Amino acid sequence: MTAKIRVLIVDDHAILREGVRALLQIQPDLEVVGEASNGTEAIEAVGRLDPDVVLMDIAMPGLGGIEAALELRKQGRRARILILSQYEDREYVRRLLKAGVAGYVLKKSAGAELANAIRAVHRGGLVLDPEVARTAMEEANPAAPGGADPYDSLTDREKQVLKLVAEGKSNKDVAEMLGISVKTAMSHREHVMEKLGVHNRTELVRFAIKKGVIRVDE
Repeated sequence: MTAKIRVLIVDDHAILREGVRALLQIQPDLEVVGEASNGTEAIEAVGRLDPDVVLMDIAMPGLGGIEAALELRKQGRRARILILSQYEDREYVRRLLKAGVAGYVLKKSAGAELANAIRAVHRGGLVLDPEVARTAMEEANPAAPGGADPYDSLTDREKQVLKLVAEGKSNKDVAEMLGISVKTAMSHREHVMEKLGVHNRTELVRFAIKKGVIRVDE
């Protein structure tokens, strides 16, 4: 008998995790091995459970999907990451593909498609929702080369720090969440502000909102 595909569900909404778990449990070849409510928990769970596929939301408090994906890539984890999001945002798609995710499925289209997407990324494929794929292609073939995006000049760690600081986390909070010293957290914060050309937290938050790093939902 073929081994089941082991799936970790990561979303900050418990009701969504329960719904996805119920949906996947009826699939004979899929097994939900755990859940996490944010990126930090996801990184810990991947290290402990070694899932085949991580089904992950983007917009979560603390470390979000992009930041967690960057960390898992840095750790060299074998798990394939499939993003399940309600957003079709071009910035998100571009950044996630750069972060090495294996797929991007919209929550509104989840169902049997979700199980098929999990199987496809497990086989090594790249899965993009049709609407997201259009966005990705537009990004891959820009009409005219624009100016360099300062976000792209940030290191993976600096991208993580940017999100946490923009959410109002203190240097101590950032240090604890990323497992680094307070001094290192402060240094990363200074480098982020310098590279982005911002001079205070208000400007940094404005940049983060504009770039979709954090969202201010209605």
